[in-house]
Amino acid sequence: MKNLSNTGIFALLLCSSLTIMVGTVIAPSLTEVSVHLGFTRNPGWLITLPALGVVLFAPIAGKLMDRKGPYTLMCWGLIPYALFGVIGIWLSHPIILIADRILLGAATAAIQTSGTGLIAHFFENESRIKMIAWQGMAIESGGVLFLSLGGILAELNWQYPFFIYLIAILCLFLVRLSIPKVKAMPNSEKQLQSPTIPKNMIQILSHVVMAMILFFIVVVGLPQYLPHSFGFSTSLTGYFMAFISIIAVCTASIVPLLIRQIGSKYTLATGFGFFAAAHLLYFFSGHISYLILAAIATGTGFGFTIPLLNHLTLEESTFHNRGRNLGYYSMGIFGGQFLSSFIELLSLDMKTTFLIAATIGTLVAANLFYQARKTAASIVNNNFNLNK
Repeated sequence: MKNLSNTGIFALLLCSSLTIMVGTVIAPSLTEVSVHLGFTRNPGWLITLPALGVVLFAPIAGKLMDRKGPYTLMCWGLIPYALFGVIGIWLSHPIILIADRILLGAATAAIQTSGTGLIAHFFENESRIKMIAWQGMAIESGGVLFLSLGGILAELNWQYPFFIYLIAILCLFLVRLSIPKVKAMPNSEKQLQSPTIPKNMIQILSHVVMAMILFFIVVVGLPQYLPHSFGFSTSLTGYFMAFISIIAVCTASIVPLLIRQIGSKYTLATGFGFFAAAHLLYFFSGHISYLILAAIATGTGFGFTIPLLNHLTLEESTFHNRGRNLGYYSMGIFGGQFLSSFIELLSLDMKTTFLIAATIGTLVAANLFYQARKTAASIVNNNFNLNK
C-alpha cells in the first residue's frame, strides 16, 4: 500500500457511497416526489435517469482519467454532483428535469471512475482486494444511511431528501485535505493502449450489467410494491431497503475469503443464485417473513457480485488502460440500473417482474456454475497429464 492516511481512506470510501446515493436518496419517497415534480407517468426514471447519464459519459470520464489523473477527475466530479443533485427540487418542467438527472449521472461517472482509479493507485495485491471489499461495504453503508435518512426527511417534506446531495461538498474538502495528487499517465505511454476490449473484460461487463439489473429491479420496485401490497409507510420502506444494504455490507466483507476458498467464478455464481432466490421470494411473498428472507438474499447477491466484479476489472487492467476499463465498468454498473426500468415494462405488475428477474438470475447462475466446473475440470486434467 502506498502512502495514504486513514482520513484519505475514509474520504475515498465516502466518495464511493455517493454512487449509490445518486438514485436511491429519493427512492423511499419516489411516489410523492414524482407527484410534486410532475413526473408521475414513469416515476422510476427519476432513479434510473442518472444511470443513463453515467452510460453516456463514462467513456469520456475514463479518457479524462487517463489524461488528467484520477485525483483531478474526482475533484471535477464532486461540485456538479452537489449542484445538479440539489437543484432538482426547483425543476418542474419534465425536459429540464430529465436533463438535470442525466447531468447528475455525468458527475457520478467521474466520481465512480476516479474513485476506483485512486484505489488501484494506492493499493496493490491483497490490500487492493480488501479495499475493494471495503468500497462495496461503504457503498451499501451509504445505502443504509441515505435510504433511512431519505425516508425520514421525506415524511417531514418531500424536498428535504434532495439536500443530502450536498454531502459531495464535504467529500471535496476531505479529498483536497487528505489524498495526495496522483499524476496522469505520461503522453508517451498512452500509445500502448490496445484499441480492442479483451474477451474477459466483455464477460465481466456483461455480468456487471446483469447484476445491476437484478438489484435495481428491487430498488425501483419496492417503493411501489411495499406500500401497495403491505401498507408500508415511506419511512418503513426506507428502513426495509436500508436492511438490504446492511446485509450487503456484511456479505461483501467475506468476499476476499470466498475468493481464496472457492474461487471467483463460484463466488460470482453463488451471488447470482441469491439474486434468483430473492426475486422468487418477492414473487411468492404473502407474509412479512418472506420479505425478510428476500431482503437477506438481495443483499447477499449484491455483496457477492459487485465488489468481486470491480476487483476483476482491476485485475484485467493495466496502468495504461485502467481509466478506459473503469469507464466501461461504470457503464455496466449504471447501464444495468437504467435497463432495469425496461424489464418492468415487460409486465403489468411487480410480481410478474420479480418472476422475470428470478428467471434471468437462475439462467446466469447456472451458466456461471457450468463455466466454473468446466474450468476446474480442465485444471484437474492438465495436472493429471503433467504428473504422467
